[in-house]
Amino acid sequence: MFENKKILILGMARSGYEAAKVLIKRGNTVVLNDSKDENSQNEEQVKELKNIGVELVFGSHPDDLLDDSFDYLIKNPGVPIDHKYVEKAKELKIEVINEVEMAYRLLPEDITLIGITGTNGKTTTTTLTYEILKEAFGSRVHLTGNIGYPLCSFLDKIKKDDIIVMEVSCQQGENLTTFKPHIALFTNISEAHIDFLKTYEHYKEVKKKMFYNQEPSDIAIVNMENDEVMNELKNIKSQMKYFSSKNEINGCYQKDGFIYYYDNKVMDISHIKIPGVHNLENCMGAIMIAKEFDVSNEIIDKVLSNFTGVEHRLEYVDTVDEVRYYNDTEATNIKCSQIALSSFDRPTTIILGGLERGQNFNDLIPYMKNVSNIIGIGECRERVKEFGDKLNIPTYIYERLAEGFKKCVEVTEKGGIVLLSPASASWDQYKECEIRGAEFKKYVKELKDSKKETNEEDTKDEN
Repeated sequence: MFENKKILILGMARSGYEAAKVLIKRGNTVVLNDSKDENSQNEEQVKELKNIGVELVFGSHPDDLLDDSFDYLIKNPGVPIDHKYVEKAKELKIEVINEVEMAYRLLPEDITLIGITGTNGKTTTTTLTYEILKEAFGSRVHLTGNIGYPLCSFLDKIKKDDIIVMEVSCQQGENLTTFKPHIALFTNISEAHIDFLKTYEHYKEVKKKMFYNQEPSDIAIVNMENDEVMNELKNIKSQMKYFSSKNEINGCYQKDGFIYYYDNKVMDISHIKIPGVHNLENCMGAIMIAKEFDVSNEIIDKVLSNFTGVEHRLEYVDTVDEVRYYNDTEATNIKCSQIALSSFDRPTTIILGGLERGQNFNDLIPYMKNVSNIIGIGECRERVKEFGDKLNIPTYIYERLAEGFKKCVEVTEKGGIVLLSPASASWDQYKECEIRGAEFKKYVKELKDSKKETNEEDTKDEN
């Protein structure tokens, strides 16, 4: 498998870089193409790939680069699904896969692969699962996938009986064909990434693919409270197991302030620090996976009691002047912001806006009961203003987050929440949404530092 072949990798980034190194080691002829010029690439990575014999084509996608001499096209997940090379590869009957599918075919058989997907909550659930299993089994456990670590980069490290915990995005799912986790979990599904996958139906097809690849000996863990997930997976062959945040079921559920696993009490819900019903569901999903490995309740409780969230996903930043600040910059769609707003019952100032792509802010209306102020930023800020005015909620708009943050400090009452949950992508001003979140956190830190300095000066004056 993948030996002495000619392979075109479309897209550099982390996955393209790691895939190229693996393929060269196996004696393949590798061409890597990326539309960005060489000066925009990581200098050390470019140098390394050149030294090991990868042919690099940067700056454009030449029409004559891909021909029938290639055996595979390995597409970076971020590359459009209708890219001209993808269409040409189909015409030439060249198999189009991605780094995940390639690495999966090279995995040893005596490991356990866990795949976690869904529209929302998959990063948190993946991280929780990894932390619990790592606490139980140490270095045998590896965290990989959409969470930022290409599966290819672990191929030389994985040993017999190791456990791989993998977050699988829809972009990765698009070019998976045989990928099949031993344990697969589906957090929830709702309309998202239609700009990339074209239709909601195709999005659902991509999301459920790995479950339909499973065999009867495999396990599928499903959120019983998401009707679409239940409907989409009704014909899979694997063993289905369930969790529910609302009902007492034959699986994982909550009752009287505790989480139960098949009627056995696991932990006190009050020990969980991350807010919201959605995070309770994420914890239940992670517990379901952990119990497949007979992890003790003590380990589960210890990990969940100390987990404060994934960076940029409803992340508690700090409290300044009795106002709590939360960074939810990864809320790049309406559904994520709905979840964030439903997590709080205090007066909330929400920061909305970013890239204009027709997002329907009206879908937030049922979740706005605790919102006392709206700050609109970015390209779609005028539409945010229209939305806020319609609800008679004080709404202030600014082009930049910096100005918007100052207004948050001014208008948010003590005991309240400031929530960056934009319901919008960040690409109008930022290369990636994490930069937006880091900027927000910087402003919170600067605010706290300035308050501390003021208090120290006041103390000096009193003395």
